[in-house]
Amino acid sequence: MTLPANAALPLLELDVLRSFVAIAETGSFTRAALQVHRTPSAVSMQMKRLEEMLGYQLLLREPRRARVTTEGEALLGFARRMLNLNEEALSQFRHPELTGRVRLGTSDDVGTRILPTVLSGFARAYPGVQVDVVVGRSLDMLEQVNNAELDLALITSGMPSASGRVVYTEQLVWAECIGGQAANRRPLPLSLAASGCVWREAALAALDGADIAYRIAYVSEHCTGQRAAMLADLAIAPFPRGLISKPLKIVDLAAGLPPLGSYQILLEQGSNTGPLIDALNRFVSQSFETL
Repeated sequence: MTLPANAALPLLELDVLRSFVAIAETGSFTRAALQVHRTPSAVSMQMKRLEEMLGYQLLLREPRRARVTTEGEALLGFARRMLNLNEEALSQFRHPELTGRVRLGTSDDVGTRILPTVLSGFARAYPGVQVDVVVGRSLDMLEQVNNAELDLALITSGMPSASGRVVYTEQLVWAECIGGQAANRRPLPLSLAASGCVWREAALAALDGADIAYRIAYVSEHCTGQRAAMLADLAIAPFPRGLISKPLKIVDLAAGLPPLGSYQILLEQGSNTGPLIDALNRFVSQSFETL
């Protein structure tokens, strides 16, 4: 659709975006209609108007499933952010009475690269709520939640006693310093966290399965410590793909290292309940959906 140069751009309707997100997540017009409390035909008309407005096909309507097109994927990220921003704005005025303190635990990687943005948004939505953050090992965070010392905790999956809700999934990759030689050494030098770390267990299991000799050259509970070992070309490390940035890079396939798969972040809640905890739980979950 081509608009005159001086014409005002049309506005995306939140109700329509909510229906679009529901279709993308359920893969079905019928199930999406149930979620948004509309008839399937009404949802279908919404998508037709949305596609006409943008001038692109957003959904592929197959016999048993609706799939998002490339253009639809691009819109999906915007739609989720707009819906979350709407929720944040409404929360500012619907829950101004919420005051108090919530205790949140988090693992090191989440606490340094994801959580600050999430908490800044929560502070704007609930200015009367103070969030105390503890950063540490997932095992320790889980124990503190179970002992009611923390209200909520974001932990990496893999612990038998963990039962929280999955809020994020990310690929693990082998990382090294650009120009480094550590990936070519044998036994393979590794930079890892201590026993109990999901990344560590995934890396060792993959290397054992591929019958590749290795040695643990550097141990640190913090990502910055593991990163320092890589920057010095002392070792390589299993890292989330989202943590890879220059001067680090993903180890080339030519090195012959086995794939590591993905890991998950769980949101754990203990016995403590209440509106403050519910508000933070809901806000954190919605924020991770937009990542």
